[in-house]
Amino acid sequence: MKQRPITRRKLVLLGSAVALVKMTGASSASTATATATLGFDELYGKISVLGLSFSDKVKGLAEAEVSMQGFMAPPLKAEANFFVLTEIPMALCPFCSSDADWPDNIVVIYLDEAQTFEQANAPIEVSGRLEVGSWTDPETGFVSLLRIVDAHFRTA
Repeated sequence: MKQRPITRRKLVLLGSAVALVKMTGASSASTATATATLGFDELYGKISVLGLSFSDKVKGLAEAEVSMQGFMAPPLKAEANFFVLTEIPMALCPFCSSDADWPDNIVVIYLDEAQTFEQANAPIEVSGRLEVGSWTDPETGFVSLLRIVDAHFRTA
């Protein structure tokens, strides 16, 4: 059987097909495992006398998987299923009585399961699903504007 030479056209078509398969496969895999990184300076678009308004990035990431780096505020007890992530280390936990009191540099973290907490001044990275909007925890009465739920953390 005599082999026909590969023409330039066939080579270009083959290369395009391989590139398309690679792009499609890589895109699907990265989309399935992609986690957006969110910084404290990206949480709010405007802070005015009327309060805080969420940034376009936060609005776009509502219900998406995100990761944030920060510090664990001192928890109420050594083992629990939630804590407050802060931009800077804090000596006291910043619990709020209403969303009008909400600082612009904290996010409430609800873990996927209760666990023992890290030292408050050690940097950590948290990953989970972002919830946006005012919500009051029925167990604690703690009011939050932003939460990362079904979360887990590790030292950064």
